[in-house]
Amino acid sequence: MPAGNGTGTSSRPEPAAPEQEVPGERPLFSAATYELLALLVATIGMLGLCNNLLVLVLYYKFKRLRTPTNLFLVNISLSDLLVSVFGVSLTFMSCLRSRWVWDAAGCVWDGFSSSLFGIVSIMTLTALAYERYIRVVHAKVIDFSWSWRAITYIWLYSLAWTGAPLLGWNRYTLEIHGLGCSMDWKSKDPNDTSFVLLFFLGCLVAPVGIMAYCYGHILHAVRMLRCVEDFQTVQVIKLLRYEKKVAKMCFLMISTFLICWMPYAVVSLLITYGYSNLVTPTVAIIPSFFAKSSTAYNPVIYIFMSRKFRRCLLQLLCFRLMRFQRTMKETPATGSDKPIRPIVMSQKAGDRPKKKVTFSSSSVIFIITSDDTEQIDDSSKHNETKVNVIQVKPL
Repeated sequence: MPAGNGTGTSSRPEPAAPEQEVPGERPLFSAATYELLALLVATIGMLGLCNNLLVLVLYYKFKRLRTPTNLFLVNISLSDLLVSVFGVSLTFMSCLRSRWVWDAAGCVWDGFSSSLFGIVSIMTLTALAYERYIRVVHAKVIDFSWSWRAITYIWLYSLAWTGAPLLGWNRYTLEIHGLGCSMDWKSKDPNDTSFVLLFFLGCLVAPVGIMAYCYGHILHAVRMLRCVEDFQTVQVIKLLRYEKKVAKMCFLMISTFLICWMPYAVVSLLITYGYSNLVTPTVAIIPSFFAKSSTAYNPVIYIFMSRKFRRCLLQLLCFRLMRFQRTMKETPATGSDKPIRPIVMSQKAGDRPKKKVTFSSSSVIFIITSDDTEQIDDSSKHNETKVNVIQVKPL
């Protein structure tokens, strides 16, 4: 026994076992794989940084973009920007070193910040869906005070969920792939598994359900416009195109959200409920990077599909091109910030009026007119043509 102890203390191969219990101490992938992952995460980080920073610059520079609805979009861009700065940078350095190079405090910060900004982004998308729902279905328009209150509640709600592991309800630990930290999905302690279950219900199931409910009712409300009588062929075509556009936008929003986060959620649930043998480091790294990639193209989907943001971007990058487009009248004039810009038709005296429908960026308008004449511009206010405009419901 003494001799055995002497040889054990002199050679010291035994501490290798504790090292294997700590993820990230040895490479889990080949050197070429780590280089590819570093390139990928750097691309995601740079795209997320540039896209979201550009959105914040546009919102700051152009007053016409400072609306209560756009405030939610700015909050999404801010959270995605912070993920690109804090969440991606730690993972990038670990990819370069082929292992997790930060200490325990760095792991806690990586897990906390990534979870916090991710939940803020998800809950802001949910609030944006609800805002569009009450605006389209119930014809209610929010103000800045409503938006600021909602954003405050979003951050407090997110801090409550991400702060719980810091207080002992679950914890932040290194993930299977060893390149980032998250909550402890592996723990079998009832206290930890209860947190995981409630976390998924409160931060994934509930937001997805609310968004599906809101966008479903929005599509239903738009389809109900078919019940309006006396539509002419051109207006029916416009209505169908509008429905198609709304459906495409809703499908893109929900599907992108699911593509980004559902794989990561499924893998995490598999680890939580005892199927960790199915989740290898290679299987775990793909959903993790998918979730991070949402920061890169969220601005493209949720903001740059807005015509007003596109115009401001063109004006910022190429003012002469924007001025040329205005002179050619390819797009409506951007000088007015009013929420309603109907395409107005003139009415001749003595003719029997008919109902028509025209569209603007934020409203469906009934125009009482008799024939298809040319669009009235700002100079038409000096003419004596009589126009009757009835607003039905703001969109």
